[in-house]
Amino acid sequence: MSNTKMPAAEAKELISYEFAFHVLPTVAEGEVTRVFDTIKAHITKNGGELFDEEAPERFDLAYDIVKHYEGRNRKFSSAYFGWVRFKTDPAQIDAIADELKGVKEILRHLLIKMTRLEEENPFRFHESVISTRVVNIDLDEEVEAVEGAVSEEEAETTEDGEEEKAAV
Repeated sequence: MSNTKMPAAEAKELISYEFAFHVLPTVAEGEVTRVFDTIKAHITKNGGELFDEEAPERFDLAYDIVKHYEGRNRKFSSAYFGWVRFKTDPAQIDAIADELKGVKEILRHLLIKMTRLEEENPFRFHESVISTRVVNIDLDEEVEAVEGAVSEEEAETTEDGEEEKAAV
């Protein structure tokens, strides 16, 4: 028997990535799910393990994006935005990126390596858009409430001032 030790199999550490993307607004609403499934299929085909996602939803862009599409430059003012997070071996990320560049329905995309903090605290874009919408208030009720509060403060000040004069 030999006393030599066999090297332990090198365990490859998987790194977390996020692929955020805009789908062209010219894609029919019912077809956006198919595009999203295609993106996820490209990732898993190349060894990625999906762990979080936000399905694409249509929204207005902050500025127009110009893309050469169907033989001419076109401006797009809205798109379907979504993202998918996955873990993979860093050696596979180039293959995944090349596959995703070939999806012609994507207007714009971004592939980033995530930090552990970002992984633990996912940002939900569509939820944040809904929660930051402007809420209309009845201005007359707000003004009356503020005026009522100011009147009460003035009354307290007057009472305190009279009490101070009486004590002197």
